[in-house]
Amino acid sequence: MNLTISGHHLEVTPALRGYVTTKLDRIARHFDQVVDIKVLLTVDNMKEKELRQRAECNVHVKGRDLFAESSHADLYAAVDELADKLDRQVGRHKEKTQAHHHVAAKYQD
Repeated sequence: MNLTISGHHLEVTPALRGYVTTKLDRIARHFDQVVDIKVLLTVDNMKEKELRQRAECNVHVKGRDLFAESSHADLYAAVDELADKLDRQVGRHKEKTQAHHHVAAKYQD
């Protein structure tokens, strides 16, 4: 799994990089076909203080690309919310790919 973490208008500190890595390890643990994860952490220069910190993520899994984003006043809370959204998306994708809803044909004498 390739993990790329980049920052826009902020410096990605080792503590922040470690936090994002531990949160996104949960996704790789639930679904082993994750190929690539790209995370973009942004500080917007908006007037409102509530949704200034934003986290976006593109996840390339086998057969599909998943995207999620979240905004919050705290960057760590935005990363938490982002990880929850991605975990739900990866779970749905895993269920769709592994669900084999084949009903056996009825045998007639």
